[in-house]
Amino acid sequence: MQFRPLHDRVVVKRIEAEEKSAGGIIIPDTAKEKPQQGEIIAVGPGGRDDTGKLIPIDLKVGDRVLFGKWSGTEVKLDGTEYLIMKESDVMGVLEEPAAKKKAA
Repeated sequence: MQFRPLHDRVVVKRIEAEEKSAGGIIIPDTAKEKPQQGEIIAVGPGGRDDTGKLIPIDLKVGDRVLFGKWSGTEVKLDGTEYLIMKESDVMGVLEEPAAKKKAA
């Protein structure tokens, strides 16, 4: 199923958190917090200003982003959980350092 968000909304798939803590302790599912990182799956065309002019979205499909703990609306499409949120709910884009990109 294809899903296209409207206006200035984006569809985000959560990126799962690590199973272990920094000290090597395995964290059970019941104690984990939902991750606040995700990957942009789809973007809307953008919002409109007071004059009706289209303002395009800065995000693009494939961007890794950080968002607030309570941001967005959870939906399930084809058995996969996604978040639909406004562009303003996204706090920033995570960018890989150039050295890491070359190694990959």
